[in-house]
Amino acid sequence: MFDHPIPRVFQNRFSTQYRCFSVSMLAGPNDRSDVEKGGKIIMPPSALDQLSRLNITYPMLFKLTNKNSDRMTHCGVLEFVADEGICYLPHWMMQNLLLEEGGLVQVESVNLQVATYSKFQPQSPDFLDITNPKAVLENALRNFACLTTGDVIAINYNEKIYELRVMETKPDKAVSIIECDMNVDFDAPLGYKEPERSAQHEETTDVEADHSGYVSDIGFRAFSGSGNRLDGKKKGVEPSPSPIKPGDIRRGIPNYDFKIGRITFIRNSRPLVKKVEEDESGSRFIAFSGEGQSLRKKGRKP
Repeated sequence: MFDHPIPRVFQNRFSTQYRCFSVSMLAGPNDRSDVEKGGKIIMPPSALDQLSRLNITYPMLFKLTNKNSDRMTHCGVLEFVADEGICYLPHWMMQNLLLEEGGLVQVESVNLQVATYSKFQPQSPDFLDITNPKAVLENALRNFACLTTGDVIAINYNEKIYELRVMETKPDKAVSIIECDMNVDFDAPLGYKEPERSAQHEETTDVEADHSGYVSDIGFRAFSGSGNRLDGKKKGVEPSPSPIKPGDIRRGIPNYDFKIGRITFIRNSRPLVKKVEEDESGSRFIAFSGEGQSLRKKGRKP
């Protein structure tokens, strides 16, 4: 029938055009906000019928292209419940493709390599407020099927949307992240500025110490505080502190080498007082010089 057979590569390739709409336009009683949290689209049932007849690899990954703006990205498929000729995309994906509601998008089936490395750049410094950003990103990427270098993805955390630009992916510019062991790295957020550290130059100069503001040491007074009972009751008589006499105040020897900002530990060692031995013989110790006593008195025999 045909003079030239059709190549096998075209027989196993799915390629068609759809009019795309955001998920908010999806009719139905159920809330489909889960589609906005990931990188998967909703396609019509006829696409599933065509894909099942082709010998394609799983998981199903697709390349989306906007021919008017020459923008492209990659995604997975979540369900096949859309109306015929229509597909529903997350809002952030439509922004990357520069698509409006009802615009035409080319959908092609592709095979992507498994990711080994990816680098992201947060689009706002608010992303630094997250305690563990890698754990949050890992949890959010479970709803994604693939990543494309240059895309700006959106993740939802604590009822707030954070945008991250995919700066780099390995081993290719478009990779699959389904069941993979991927190393994640972060670049500095867009608009982030390092805090300026003011250089502190400490100049040590010999300045005479001003002791005019020092308060004279009144010394340590033992048991000068007030006691409290364990049952919480107050004592009837409050102790009155005894007045301090001028003779009780002891002043130490000042440290004339004192400098502000320098701590000196002084260890006072008092010399031992030499005892002068007395020459009197009565004051010397003599061993066994005492008298013995007996508990039982011995009487004389008659």
